[in-house]
Formats: sequence, C-alpha cells, structure tokens
Amino acid sequence: MTVKPLTPLQQAFTEGKVLLIDKPLHWTSFDAVRKIRNLIRIKKVGHAGTLDPLATGLLIICTGKFTKRINEYMAKEKEYTGTFVLGATTPTYDLESEPENHRSIEGIDITAIEKAAGQLTGEIMQVPPAHSAIKKDGVRVYELARQGKEVKLEPRKITIHTFEIVKVELPVVHFRVVCSTGTYIRSLAHDMGQLLGCGAYLSSLCRTRIGEFELKDASTIEQFNASVDAMTKI
Repeated sequence: MTVKPLTPLQQAFTEGKVLLIDKPLHWTSFDAVRKIRNLIRIKKVGHAGTLDPLATGLLIICTGKFTKRINEYMAKEKEYTGTFVLGATTPTYDLESEPENHRSIEGIDITAIEKAAGQLTGEIMQVPPAHSAIKKDGVRVYELARQGKEVKLEPRKITIHTFEIVKVELPVVHFRVVCSTGTYIRSLAHDMGQLLGCGAYLSSLCRTRIGEFELKDASTIEQFNASVDAMTKI
C-alpha cells in the first residue's frame, strides 16, 4: 500500500503549531477542533481547555507534535469577562436551561455584591456544575444529569486571583475574573447567588486570556480558513 506524501500545508501543521482561535457562540470546543482538522487535513489536533457552547473567546488549539504541550497550556491562569443575572437559578447554572426559582432582589446593591465577590476570592472550595463534562465512573456527569439522575460531585480547591465587579445594572452584574485552571465560572455565578440569597446564573462569558496568550491576538474561524486558503496557493 502506497502512503500518500504530505502536502506542504499538512507537513507544516504536523510539525506542530499553536493556534489562537476566537471560538464562536454556540460552537462546542470540539466543533472548532473538527473544523480546523478538516481544513488542514491532519488527524492530530486538540484543544487546551474546554469552552462551553454559550461561551466565546480564546481557545488554544494545538496541531501535530505540539499536541504534547496541551496539558502545559491547560494549566495556565485564565481570565474571563461576562455577566450573571440575579434573582433566579438554572439547572445548568447558565442559559443552557430555563431560569427558575425566581426571587426578589430588593435590598441587594453593589456593596452587597462586592462583599460576596470578596468572599469568593482567594483559595476556595468549588463544586463543579452537575451539567459538566467531568467523568464519574466513566460517564460524563451531564449525561447523568440529563437523565434526571442525582449527581453528587466533591468540591475542588481552586484559586480566584481577581473577582472584579465591573458594572451593576440590576438584575445584571458585569464581572472580570482571573482564576486558576479547573475553575467553573458557572459555579462562581451560582455561588454568588447563594451568598446573596437570591440565586444567580451565568448569562454571558468570554475567555480573554490563557497565561500569556490573549484574545486580541486570536483569529476567527473565518480568518483561519482564509489563511489556510492562502497557504495552499503558495
């Protein structure tokens, strides 16, 4: 059986590249990986840290020999901006499910919100969402949660380096978070709601930085597609 030689494009990506991609809203992280895999025509492509479908922003994708460095990038500090809504909760802690358990937010002001953010800053124990990709007994827990089965996850130690309340437009709160790997911003929003006694859920999220890599340097899928087209014409 004759092995087809790699094209110059395939050879370049097989040697290894780190791609900074601005993940579109509603795409899964694997959607972005699959799209890039199809564009560059090599199998060895992976991402360094999942973004939920309702989150946008920086996704690091490694190709070829650089897939060995994925764990290195996953361990880096992350920065996010986004919004959460006070006065209700959702089963998924974000807008993947419908708001419920509506409560009054009367009496809640920026002082109370900033105090709660302070309580969630530093080294804390956080329980991941039941609707997450964590595996329990070999099964992703979101699959169990969707089946209506009770999911009990143990709290994990994480570090919130910065939890800045950027603007308050009740019931919406704008924030910026700098955190360690393993942090669930959905859980942070949920915990904020618990501290305030009114409930809260994540309504938007953008990852703006991973370690030294910044969103401003990332390409959209369309821009990456165009760059691949240009490379094939050289």
